[in-house]
Amino acid sequence: MKWMAAIVCALAANICWAQAGGDFRPASTNVWGAQYPRVDDAGRVQVRVRAPDATKVKLNFWNGPKVDMEKQSDGFWSVITEPLVPGFHYYTVVIDGAEVSDPGSQAFFGGSRHASAVEIPEPGATYYSIQDVPHGQVREVWYHSKVTGTWRHALVYLPPGYDTQPKARFPVLYLQHGGGEDETGWIRQGRANFILDNLIAARAAEPMIVVMAYGYARRAGEAPPDMSTTAFGSPAMLKAMQDMAETFEDDVTQALIPFIDRTFRTRADRDNRAMAGLSMGGMQTFHITLNHLDLFSHIGGFSGAGGLLAPGAGKFDPKTDYNGVFADAAAFAKQVHVLWLGVGTAESERFRSGIRGLHEGLNAAGIEHVYVESQGTDHEWQTWRRALHDFAPRLFKNRKART
Repeated sequence: MKWMAAIVCALAANICWAQAGGDFRPASTNVWGAQYPRVDDAGRVQVRVRAPDATKVKLNFWNGPKVDMEKQSDGFWSVITEPLVPGFHYYTVVIDGAEVSDPGSQAFFGGSRHASAVEIPEPGATYYSIQDVPHGQVREVWYHSKVTGTWRHALVYLPPGYDTQPKARFPVLYLQHGGGEDETGWIRQGRANFILDNLIAARAAEPMIVVMAYGYARRAGEAPPDMSTTAFGSPAMLKAMQDMAETFEDDVTQALIPFIDRTFRTRADRDNRAMAGLSMGGMQTFHITLNHLDLFSHIGGFSGAGGLLAPGAGKFDPKTDYNGVFADAAAFAKQVHVLWLGVGTAESERFRSGIRGLHEGLNAAGIEHVYVESQGTDHEWQTWRRALHDFAPRLFKNRKART
């Protein structure tokens, strides 16, 4: 058959390319059979794309090198980058001014669009890799929200043993993505399911359900705001973000949580419910949980919390901020079992100063919390993988059992 012959030829070509590539090997994020992009042990990336009629091709790593590619005699353009730091890296290719995805890479939703990416392995780090341990399942669910007047989508991680222990009930972590990403991010980019699999197998974390919801919301009947000419940090931008945060708060508390509790075998009380998020999701987490301590007792902000969307809005005041929930440290400690803050040391000053300022303010107010800095990582998935790996084992350790 022609299709079988084509596969055989492609595999043979792949073997030849691999042998010719030296230390370079196909990235784990490639589509099936694609030999490019490739990575080596030093963290360099080799990209090769076909554009025979192009006059200029540029490689654009969003948080890394932006370099011109060289045209080869066969119509392909190629380049080898400088070493990149370990972790997940979005990139695109700019062909004669048109920014496109690399057909050799899988597509990942980030920056409000699908883009290419490569994974640079972190030496010795296996906590987010797939291992020979019992694995949970990630399921897609749809729920109807009267708040938004729409059907909404979420991913739900069910821990190993969920289906084989029909009488068991589990605590729940609501885990939110950041701005420009969506509910698929924590699985596809963050590898949250493997992080939880490995922690649970090592008995380092409690078996738990993890809910990852679509974090953008608009009230039923409301038209979307026109943000095309709105500057970041402007009053109009902050107002739109505040409106979305309040709508998402109502969606989570009035639609999502009730749906999860009646659909899955949860422990449906505050001692068994946590929420965390990265960047925008961290801001959403603080907004929702601190307004609803009747629903949540574990809180995590990964590179995001509080008023990070409004730099210069004022120093954190534990007496008045968040309706004064931090005013009484002893009372807060009885309600919140875990309060976790973290940031990467290579993140921009805007993020680092905001998180550190909140950390220092909480210390001054005597609020017990955990503060962790991820060494050498930026506003990126490696920071947030490490955050989840540290945060999850702290959850539900002193929860009240529910029969």
